[in-house]
Amino acid sequence: LCCECGQAHPLLDNHLYNFQDEVDDELICHICLQPLLQPMDTPCGHTYCFKCLENFMQEYNFCPMDRKKLSFLQCHKSSLLVRNLLDKLIVLCPFKAECQQTMQRCELEAHLQNRCPGFKKYKSELQRKKNPISKGKEDPPARGETNTPKDPEIPSGNSSLVAESSGAAVVSLGTAEPGLVNPAFEETEEGENLPQRTSLVAETTTIEIHREDPEEELGMRIVGGKDTPLGNIVVQEVLRDSVIAADGRIAPGDHILEVNGVNISSVTHCQAVSFLRHPGPVLHLMVLQEKGFSSRTAQQDCSSTAREVIHVTLVKRDRSEPLGIKLIRKTDEAGIFILDLLEGGLAAKNGKLSRNDRVLSINGQDLRQGTPEAAAQIIQTTESRVNFVILRQPGVQLGEPVEDGSTSNSSSSNGGSPVHHRRRPDQSHYRRKSSYQKKTVAIKKEPKESLGITIGGGRDNKNKLPIYVTSVQPIGCLFRDGRIKRGDVLLSINGIDLTHLNYYEAVSALKSNAASHSVTLKALEILSLNSPEPSLDIREQGFSWSPLWITWLGLPSYLHFCQDVVLSKGNLESWGFSIVGGFEESKGNQPFFIKTIVPGTPAFRDRKLKCGDEIVAVNGVPAIGMSNSELIPMLKEQRNKVTLTVVSWPGSLV
Repeated sequence: LCCECGQAHPLLDNHLYNFQDEVDDELICHICLQPLLQPMDTPCGHTYCFKCLENFMQEYNFCPMDRKKLSFLQCHKSSLLVRNLLDKLIVLCPFKAECQQTMQRCELEAHLQNRCPGFKKYKSELQRKKNPISKGKEDPPARGETNTPKDPEIPSGNSSLVAESSGAAVVSLGTAEPGLVNPAFEETEEGENLPQRTSLVAETTTIEIHREDPEEELGMRIVGGKDTPLGNIVVQEVLRDSVIAADGRIAPGDHILEVNGVNISSVTHCQAVSFLRHPGPVLHLMVLQEKGFSSRTAQQDCSSTAREVIHVTLVKRDRSEPLGIKLIRKTDEAGIFILDLLEGGLAAKNGKLSRNDRVLSINGQDLRQGTPEAAAQIIQTTESRVNFVILRQPGVQLGEPVEDGSTSNSSSSNGGSPVHHRRRPDQSHYRRKSSYQKKTVAIKKEPKESLGITIGGGRDNKNKLPIYVTSVQPIGCLFRDGRIKRGDVLLSINGIDLTHLNYYEAVSALKSNAASHSVTLKALEILSLNSPEPSLDIREQGFSWSPLWITWLGLPSYLHFCQDVVLSKGNLESWGFSIVGGFEESKGNQPFFIKTIVPGTPAFRDRKLKCGDEIVAVNGVPAIGMSNSELIPMLKEQRNKVTLTVVSWPGSLV
């Protein structure tokens, strides 16, 4: 029986009550036909129970009453007045034989826990049946349930995470793969005395992604492909509130090896995008996930202890309801751990979280290197469902908590670097193979006739992109002319430079000049070096269109936006990233790309570098023309501080 309403019902279903009087129809949920619980209002003016509406919206996208299109995110809690009216409805105690009391609905739980002789008798009998020998020495379970399993659910396909001793699951990356020069993994003289730096551990994991809408985008950005120096397909970013973020198991830096059984480790970037954008309710992904540096001793310990990745969802009645969880950090291990569950709290009643659990993510936000404050902020700003992904390793004792102020992220002011910071490199840092062509489009038009294009980008964009065309509408002079295409980068209009403007400045410039009788546009058309799959361009119609990552690589360097990233580290740390590219006799000059960022390292903690970023210079020294055997020593010479000049392009959205 449920300890809140005293009646038998599935754990995730609404509570059941025996009402003394007939309830007004205005206070009835028209899904379950019971008085409203946690009432939610729709924009079209109807009210339903929170759980009823949530379950309904998982299958349908319309209001149950008038069938108007509806999203659960559009709904909101009913007014305090309505909630108070519902809470004051008079109910009967469900234990009629022992208790004939009546009370307001909001008082029933306290009555059952503290005053009801019937519920007290029920708990005593339940405890005797559960533990006849000890005769009630242990406290009764939080919900008085006997058949609810306490074993956490392990997601399918995660066998490599459950048993890390599996030979196929654990990959040592101590030896770099061919063509991969890796300052993060090479050992220094100091590192020879540090067993924790002997190898890097990674795992292959099969992940099953479910989509209610088969056409819904996954919500991640990818880089790489066999037609780029990166080779593999690498996750650059996971978008917030996306399908991938809600699942919580894929993180930036993961390498995607297979999609629905198809090996994509040696396909072009466009082919990989096509595979990942293919619609379907279920998607099977095999990914390689790096777990950071590990010693041989640690690997031996790991092989003897099973670890479980567990998904737990807690549902708050409202945003202010606490979960009853104490979170701390440990002295000897990065991340956040559960110190305690408060008795009677939401988490304790749920029963699936335990002390010593490590929190990997909350609501899709990666917390593997997070802080208790960051976790608390996510929990406090969540309206209802709080999705935890936790790692459980039985038998591990919780270490001493670290005071929240004693973080190790502070940058050192004196880097002690033997290479002094030089001037910022000229923008002509890299001469690429010509993969674009300039064009000038001059047209005559009526003053009131629009250009008929939409644009994206702008230097205020997160990635500081140039202005590009996102669509050419079938109305307007540019569609009639036919020379400006979707994806073209706009350089100027009637002599006004657009390359340094933010989005709103560019829109204003285009509108004001469109009022003229004649318009002259200068643009760049990016030439595709590898023709995309025929289905790719059609599939993109369902997405918020933006150019593929590989398209940006063809831009001339004067359109690149360079930014400096300053990393600081201790004497015995590695920088924590690997690079590919550089000059090779067989391939000529190739840009240097960041391929890997290792968890727990300075590059990971700084969070400014991303997989797929291009390294333009190190401490002001241009990287163009260097081989990786020349760039690596330069990086290793930097003792405590290094300034990387990078260009960051957004990955392709899938």
